[in-house]
Amino acid sequence: MVAETPAIETRQLTKVYPGFWKSQQVAALTNLNLTVRRGEIFGLLGPNGSGKTTTIKILLGLINPTAGEALVMGQPGGDQDTRRRIGYLPEESYLYRFLNARQTLDFYARLFNMNRTQRRQAVDYYLDFVGLDPQVRSRRIGPYSKGQTRRVALAQALLNNPDLVIMDEPTSGLDPVGMLEIKNMILRLKQAGKTVLLSSHQLADVEDVCDRLVILYRGKVELEGALSDLLEVKDVFQLEGRNIDAALQERLLTLAREAGAIELKTGRPRVRLEDLFKRLVESKRRGEAAAAGR
Repeated sequence: MVAETPAIETRQLTKVYPGFWKSQQVAALTNLNLTVRRGEIFGLLGPNGSGKTTTIKILLGLINPTAGEALVMGQPGGDQDTRRRIGYLPEESYLYRFLNARQTLDFYARLFNMNRTQRRQAVDYYLDFVGLDPQVRSRRIGPYSKGQTRRVALAQALLNNPDLVIMDEPTSGLDPVGMLEIKNMILRLKQAGKTVLLSSHQLADVEDVCDRLVILYRGKVELEGALSDLLEVKDVFQLEGRNIDAALQERLLTLAREAGAIELKTGRPRVRLEDLFKRLVESKRRGEAAAAGR
């Protein structure tokens, strides 16, 4: 059985930005070996200056590596045919402010040589997919909120129905509700069989959606693996339950101490603030919708 070609693969990928003097050269990437499997959500993490943006630019063919190679769908980064299978959401949404959402997507759809019927269907589908309010779709993008602009940019990145979607800080500048909605869209992309490369400083976003991740530091891989394996505390056992009275709690603690367990802690589980906020807002929205439907 032939192994499936990875969505992304880098081999000894190195990028050195030259300076006037040799001492001023900057090694943005050093011998980066990376594999992103098809159909997964992969997190590309690291502090500023770790090489995340450089990696993305090489994969897109915007810059050339100094050494090594970067393969996308088995082809060199920047390959023209492969580019048609990639969607890219940059950190900043660069859209024409004098066009409305529909005109913007129609403009980009023309770049993919879609005919009028295909453009209309794609524009309607992806504006619905990203959840842009129908009431604002015919308004100029200039006065849009950050969340509305981000939705149009995401729709533009998906317009060509790409196999690989590269996202750079997709939730940047969004409120908590907008962030949750974008994360749900990313999960829907995975359900549709897409591969997502997610670069973000919002670690909660990565924790919620990614299957695997890599952490870069000064252009080198410092940590890589499945999220479940990386976050699991190997030497801690946790037991949760309901209707455990005080006497049983004490018996369990005594049994654990007698067996040599240390650093025992008791308490009650907490919900995350994000979950609490989401339930409150969704409850208010349901109430408003019910009141409007009377």
